[in-house]
Amino acid sequence: MFIRCAFFRGKVKAGMEEAFDRHVHEKLVPLWTRFPGVLEVRVLRQIESDVSDPELAMVLSTRYASREDIALALDSPVRYESRELSKHLFEMFDGTVFHTVFSAEEFPLVNS
Repeated sequence: MFIRCAFFRGKVKAGMEEAFDRHVHEKLVPLWTRFPGVLEVRVLRQIESDVSDPELAMVLSTRYASREDIALALDSPVRYESRELSKHLFEMFDGTVFHTVFSAEEFPLVNS
């Protein structure tokens, strides 16, 4: 299993929080959930942290079964459509965005 994350390191511009959230939920999430091969889409918003840096305004987490599935998603028309719509999101954001792919292991919970 593989998780690809987009880390929005920085802050949403003051007064733009609602517009930022609305754009993510109304415009981008419908596209992200259509990426070929995607198994899960999560939008994470930082509530608190035990460190002051980095401040993460948002993390987009997408789960795939294989790296090949990630490659297909990144080369898909829907991804290019989402990149175009993301430009408006970046206008409401002060910071940088970077992507990381993680290998992920899942473990069953032990109920006591």
